[in-house]
Amino acid sequence: MQVLHGLPKFDNADMLVGTETSDDAGVFRLRPDLAIVNTVDFFTPIVDDPYLFGQIAAANSLSDIYAMGGEPKTCMNIVCFPKGKMDIEILGKILKGGADKVKESGAVVIGGHSIIDEELKFGLAVTGRVHPDRIFSNARGTVGDRLVLTKPLGTGVLATAAKRGTLGTRESDALYASMCLLNAGASRAAATVGVRCATDVTGFGLLGHASHIANGSDVTIVIHADRVPSLPGAREAWEAGIRTGGAERNDEYLESRVEWGSASDATRALLVDPQTSGGLLVAVPANRVAEYLSLVPQGVEIGEIVARREHGLVLA
Repeated sequence: MQVLHGLPKFDNADMLVGTETSDDAGVFRLRPDLAIVNTVDFFTPIVDDPYLFGQIAAANSLSDIYAMGGEPKTCMNIVCFPKGKMDIEILGKILKGGADKVKESGAVVIGGHSIIDEELKFGLAVTGRVHPDRIFSNARGTVGDRLVLTKPLGTGVLATAAKRGTLGTRESDALYASMCLLNAGASRAAATVGVRCATDVTGFGLLGHASHIANGSDVTIVIHADRVPSLPGAREAWEAGIRTGGAERNDEYLESRVEWGSASDATRALLVDPQTSGGLLVAVPANRVAEYLSLVPQGVEIGEIVARREHGLVLA
C-alpha cells in the first residue's frame, strides 16, 4: 500500500516477514527453532445472526495464521459496539460464536479491547507459532509449482444476495458452512507436502491475492479460469444483478495487471469477488500435488507458476 511507503523501516534480523511482500501476517523469530506469527482483522457483520457472525469473523482472523503455515495459540477480541442502540445480548452472542471457533482451532482467548462506536465491528488479534524454516510466504513461489484452491469462490456476491433476501436455503447453507470452515487442515497438509508459498483468499479476491504471490516471488501466475470452483448460486446471483463495491475496486486495480484472455464477465466477476474467510491458495510442488489433494479432498488444482512474463497474472 502506498500509505506504508512513508513509514520508518524496521531493520531487525529476526523480523522474518514484514510488510514488503503483502503477506497475510508478520513473522518474528524468537530463537532458531521458533517464530511467532501476528495478525489482526475485524469487520462489520456479514450476516444477521450474531453467533454466526462471531464464528465467521474468528475463522477469518485465524486464517491469516494458517496462511503462513502457523498454528494459532492466543487470541484477543476486538469489539466496536454502538452502546444504547443495540441489545447488549447481541454482543454476548457474537463473542460466544468467536470463542467457540477459537476453541475449535485449539487456541485460547486471553482478553481483548472494546470501544463505543457508531457501527458494530468484531474480529481478533491472533498470535501463532511456526518453525522459521517452515514459513509459508508470498515470496517463496517457485516456477513449476501447481496452484490449489481449497475453498470455492463467491462469498462476497452471495452474502450481498443474502442481505437482500434473494438467497435460497441450499445456497445460504453452503455459504455459511464455507465461511465457518477453518483452514487448519489445508495448512497442516501443505506443511506435510513441503509447501513454502501460500496465501488466504479474502478481501482482494482470488486474483488480488494471487498478484501478491506474483509480485513477491517475481513470477507469473497462470489461472485456468474454467477450473476455479464457485459456491452454489454465486454465478447466478451475479447474473441476476448482484454487485459489490469491493469487487468493483478489485477489478479496477487489477485491470492492467492481468492478461484476461477470453474470460466471461461472470467468470471475471467471481475471480475478483472479495471473499470473507475464503480458502487458501497453495503453491504445491508439482510432484506432490496428488498427495496434497488426497489430504485436502475439497481442494482443486486451478493453475501453475511460470517464469515472469509481461503480466503477473494470466487467465488461460
